[in-house]
Amino acid sequence: MDTAPADDRPDDQRQQVRSSYAEVQASAEFGELRGAHRSFAFPLTIAFVSWYLLYVLLSNYAGDFMGAKVVGHVNVALVFGLAQFLTTFLIAWWYSRHAATKLDPRAEAIKSRMEERS
Repeated sequence: MDTAPADDRPDDQRQQVRSSYAEVQASAEFGELRGAHRSFAFPLTIAFVSWYLLYVLLSNYAGDFMGAKVVGHVNVALVFGLAQFLTTFLIAWWYSRHAATKLDPRAEAIKSRMEERS
């Protein structure tokens, strides 16, 4: 059975670490970091799930539309299905850029200040 490594620090040091984390979590800077993440991730998640559910619902209830030929043997359903993959990769790329420019610098600044206090 795997267990987490024991914390060999005395109780007062563990309490100090906990209070440091609580202090950072309560800071305005950490709140801004969380807000920057949430303002990007939540709307994009809702949009993607909606897009996916549209695909599923159309596949189930609009068979004639989804079966319509676009070019040759390629129908609307295939185009929508491939677009699901495309949007997944675009969202991953977009989030990576967002994290690198907006989240990572803020997180690194918070981490550096915490490490200076230790």
